[in-house]
Amino acid sequence: MGGNVSRMNRDATAKSQRGTEESPLVKGLLVGVCGLFLAVFLLLPLINVFAQALAKGWQLYWASLREPDSLAAIKLTLQIAAIVVPLNTLFGVCAAWAIAKFEFRGKSLLITLIDLPFAVSPVVAGLIYVIMFGLQGYLGPWLDRHDIQIIFAVPGIALATIFVTFPFVARELIPVMQATGREQEEAALTLGAGAWRTFWHVTLPSVKWGLLYGIILCNARAMGEFGAVSVVSGHVSGVTNTMPLHVEKLYNEYQGPAAFAVASLLALLALVTLGLKTLLEWKQQREYQNAQVSATEAAVGRQPE
Repeated sequence: MGGNVSRMNRDATAKSQRGTEESPLVKGLLVGVCGLFLAVFLLLPLINVFAQALAKGWQLYWASLREPDSLAAIKLTLQIAAIVVPLNTLFGVCAAWAIAKFEFRGKSLLITLIDLPFAVSPVVAGLIYVIMFGLQGYLGPWLDRHDIQIIFAVPGIALATIFVTFPFVARELIPVMQATGREQEEAALTLGAGAWRTFWHVTLPSVKWGLLYGIILCNARAMGEFGAVSVVSGHVSGVTNTMPLHVEKLYNEYQGPAAFAVASLLALLALVTLGLKTLLEWKQQREYQNAQVSATEAAVGRQPE
C-alpha cells in the first residue's frame, strides 16, 4: 500500500509540473541569465580572492594568517560573534513569540523597530553609538569618570554589531511561528503543561529550522560587518580591528597577499555558512516530504476497501 501511495504522489507531482512548465527556450534563457550573473558577480570574484591569496605560495599564506595582528583580528571577530549571536537569538525568540502568539498594544511598532536596521545605514548606526557613548557624547563624561570605555573598545563593537544583526533571527522566526498557529500550545496548556514546558517541547521543535537558519545568517553578518564596526572601533591594530577592518588596513598598506589571505578566510567562513544553510534547507524539505507521504498514507489507509 505504501509503495502504491508513493508512486501515486510522484505521478501526480510529475503531471502538475508538466502542466506548469515553461517552454524549453524560456527555461534555458532564465537559467542562462542566472548562471551568467552568478559567474560574473559571485564565482569569479570569489575565485580571484583565493587565487590572489595563494599567488605567492602556501608559506606566505600561512605566515599572513599567523601574524599577530591577523590572529588578534580573527580572535576578536569570533569573540564578537560569540557575544552577538546568543543575545540576538534570545531577542529574536522572545520577539517572534510575542508577535506571533499574542495580541498587544504596540505590536506594529515592535515589528517596525525590528526592521529598522534594514533601513538604516550601518555607518549611521555606528555614529549613533558614538554620539551616545563617545567622550563628547551624551553619556561620555559619566562613562569617563567611572573609567568605562565603550567606544574604541570591544563593548562598542559588540553594540554596533548587535544593532545591524538583531533582525535576522526574529525575521526568520516570525513567519514560521505564525504559520504553526497557537493550537498546539493551547492544547499543551489545557493538558496541564506550564509555559516553559510548552515552549521547550511544543513551540521550539516546530520552529527549529527557522531558528537555526536565522542563527546562521546572524552569525555570517556579525563576522562580516564593516561599516558600523569601522566607526566605533578606532582601527587599533591588534586591539579593535576585526577581520574585515584588518583586510582594509592591509590592502591600504599595499600588503596585497596578506590582505587576500585574511579575506580568503572570511570567504571560507561564508562558504561554510552557505553549506550549513543548504543542508538545513535540504533537511527541512525532506521532513516536509516525509510528513506529506505519511499523511497521504494515513488518509488512504482510513478509506474503506
